[in-house]
Amino acid sequence: MLTALYVPANRPDRFAKAVAAGPDVVVFDLEDAVPVDDKADARGWAVAWIAARASAAFEIRVNAPGTPWIEDDLAALAAVPDVRVRLPKVESAADVRAVLDQVPSARITALIESPLGLERAFEIASADPRVVAVALGEADLSGALGVDGPEGLAWARGRLVSASRAAGLGAPMMSVYPYVNDEEGLRRTSLEGRKLGFVGRTAIHPRQLTPIVESFTPTATQLADAANLLAAVEKAGVAEGGVIVLPDGRMVDPAMLARARELTTLMQHIESRQS
Repeated sequence: MLTALYVPANRPDRFAKAVAAGPDVVVFDLEDAVPVDDKADARGWAVAWIAARASAAFEIRVNAPGTPWIEDDLAALAAVPDVRVRLPKVESAADVRAVLDQVPSARITALIESPLGLERAFEIASADPRVVAVALGEADLSGALGVDGPEGLAWARGRLVSASRAAGLGAPMMSVYPYVNDEEGLRRTSLEGRKLGFVGRTAIHPRQLTPIVESFTPTATQLADAANLLAAVEKAGVAEGGVIVLPDGRMVDPAMLARARELTTLMQHIESRQS
């Protein structure tokens, strides 16, 4: 998955437009984007939309644990099979399990937005097999850490990538880039995240989707190297496991093969989106 697009759940007039923009998943936001007085209506609109389109890729960001609205959010989602829940401000595995106790069929994306949550990133990522992803909430985290700019978040981003990989969840997606009209900045920061091990990014406007996909598309050199490596291993007919010595003298270890396959799979996903 390369792209996720937020849509305010109190704006049902935007739901179809968000889907038509073509992200891998549409995230209906009940939290920050929705004023208090609109919470109930937004919940009803979003849940009804998702329930009527069970085969599509939707996720719903509920309100944070401990808020007055979380219980009603979860009660409404309990009737939606296999619903994807984006849970904000997660600080422990217990936060995740509390949601799963009420919505057992949920698939959880856990948002880590505090120093305590960051310290427990692996615990959260491995809390339950129904946790399918972890991500940073960088605005809240930056404020809590007292840092400015990407330099201050570099360690946190690396920590999240490591926790996600260690828990078997693969590469995480980057947090949103809040400056909708700054495509150059979106591309620059996406490439920075790519170097740290992220794959894909969450967007807040449809115009951000194409730059995100392009920023995370493997280079021609990467793809050629991956294809050549996989072809050489197949041609050699050598058994995998440990270090493989190819007929041309190259030594290949399992990590190199895994990376080559990962890049190839990512490109196949990108090509399938384009078709």
